[in-house]
Amino acid sequence: MNASSPRRRSGFTLIEMLATITIIVILTGLVMAGTRFLKDKQNRSKAEIQIRLLAKACEDFKMDNGAYPCKDDNSSADGRHMTNELFNDLYWDSNRNGSGPKVDMAQKIYLADLDPDNNKQGWIEGTGQAARIIDPWGNEYFFRKGVNAQNPDFDLWSAGKDGKTNPDNPKDKVNRDDVRNL
Repeated sequence: MNASSPRRRSGFTLIEMLATITIIVILTGLVMAGTRFLKDKQNRSKAEIQIRLLAKACEDFKMDNGAYPCKDDNSSADGRHMTNELFNDLYWDSNRNGSGPKVDMAQKIYLADLDPDNNKQGWIEGTGQAARIIDPWGNEYFFRKGVNAQNPDFDLWSAGKDGKTNPDNPKDKVNRDDVRNL
């Protein structure tokens, strides 16, 4: 007589498959979260560098012209919508005669990285005189000077990832991710 032996099937059981899929999902989530964290950190570092470059260009502009960029009558109390004027003073038309850098060779370019035709930093949106300076999250930088500024000379900042800022209340929670000039 032959003793009947149960046949073993080769392959994975349902429990083994579920355990494997669960591990893969967890590892994928960890990798995605780490990648997002690194991207945010990279954007913040990029914004800090860009703000330092812009602040240095503003200081150079003042040394040559006796005042910071952006005409006083156009200065915004909350710092919004000033990057086009900042772009014009620091790159496009620093002597304010209405012609761009390719036509007027007498004007000074304070920050060559603002060239919209050679936008390696990715911080210029638009072309020509209508270009705006944007942060790594795609929002305009904020700029204000004079009596509205918290710093003695001017304020220059990015609203950060969320794009929200409250310039008049530095302790407001919407400012947590802001990147500011010091």
